[in-house]
Amino acid sequence: MKLVFAGTPEVAVPALDALLDSGRHEVAAVVTRPDAPAGRGRRLIASPVAERAAEAGIEVLKPATPRDEKFLARLREIAPDCCPVVAYGALLPRVALDVPAHGWVNLHFSLLPAWRGAAPVQHALMAGDQITGASTFLIEEGLDSGPVYGTVTEEVRPTDTSGDLLTRLALAGSGLLAATMDGIEDGTLTAVRQPAEGVSLAPKLTVEDARVDWSAPALRVDRVVRGCTPAPGAWTLFRGERLKLISVRPLPDREDLAPGELAVAKNEVAVGSGSHAVELVWIQPQGKKPMRAADWARGVRIEAGERLGDGG
Repeated sequence: MKLVFAGTPEVAVPALDALLDSGRHEVAAVVTRPDAPAGRGRRLIASPVAERAAEAGIEVLKPATPRDEKFLARLREIAPDCCPVVAYGALLPRVALDVPAHGWVNLHFSLLPAWRGAAPVQHALMAGDQITGASTFLIEEGLDSGPVYGTVTEEVRPTDTSGDLLTRLALAGSGLLAATMDGIEDGTLTAVRQPAEGVSLAPKLTVEDARVDWSAPALRVDRVVRGCTPAPGAWTLFRGERLKLISVRPLPDREDLAPGELAVAKNEVAVGSGSHAVELVWIQPQGKKPMRAADWARGVRIEAGERLGDGG
């Protein structure tokens, strides 16, 4: 089939590579978000998908919106059979959805209908899911509600961050997307409507969502930190300044600390929660580089009774 691939971030690159390597399909063009400012100089940088497509000598389309008439005209000229999508980052209008004969097929990083939305992996971790996965489905105008072609499952490991899990799902999902394209071309694959039961939503996480509530149980604290790593980044306050929490470890045998209360030993920084304590392992003070929590604690000289939280 002739394909136009739509995607933007690094997590979409494995799927593009899988289609380029398939030997069955022609990736005629790539659609991605416009170049965005990055770094200290705020210089415009092409998306990872745009860079990969350029390396492969593929035409790159960067419409400000997929409603752009020039973009739609070019899409009609290319006349793709199908448009596979991975984390493109813009809502596709009906006028674009109607162009390819087999529609737009999205690789979504959850087992639909669970975790429809922009942050499925983060929400799965924060909810404590033990199994997650990826799905390919035909895009409709609703939010991730289209019929599903196929799924792969992935076990959630106890120390997974959203970055760890998303990396594995991107690789597993790339094979699923390529197989889905094969099945659509062969006529051997039929999309099945999602069940009405089991729907959950995964909206983009805000900075406030990533703020740690020390009155919550340690298990919840650990899930929030892992789910928000690397983005948007779990955080708390210490002496009125933001402290980013990169990794923590529950301490189930320690229940002597009040929520947010700090206790420093030679190589351990413990914090109380609503249940037992957690150990701070890696943190990042405001305006500084990531460091081991024990090194940070020695530098700031934490006093007895000091707490993390509201300016503590």
